[in-house]
Amino acid sequence: VQLQASGGGLVQPGGSLTLSCAASRFTLHYYAIAWFRQAPGKERERVSCLTSTDNILYYSDSVKGRFTMSRDSAKNTVYLQMNSLKPEDTAVYYCASGDTCRTVVSPRGPGTQVTVSS
Repeated sequence: VQLQASGGGLVQPGGSLTLSCAASRFTLHYYAIAWFRQAPGKERERVSCLTSTDNILYYSDSVKGRFTMSRDSAKNTVYLQMNSLKPEDTAVYYCASGDTCRTVVSPRGPGTQVTVSS
């Protein structure tokens, strides 16, 4: 299973950014996809998860109302749309898949850096 997170960058506070999670060797459509993030000096945390039926579960209260997830099956990609970004959203973001949101584990692969700063 190989997923690639991309789309990170530098954004000002209050700005928006959309991250992509693309699969190269399997079809994302049937799986739950979760986003994790790890800020400098902090443990990795689970942010949100898109179930196989496209329901969104949020694990971090700080992103509720600001982040949302979506799936484009034609592009075999899941997105994390981040709005009203705050400096505390600065982190490396990772995506991972599982049969359900409960079974998704933190990935080992590279993530994408998001920096929120003026």
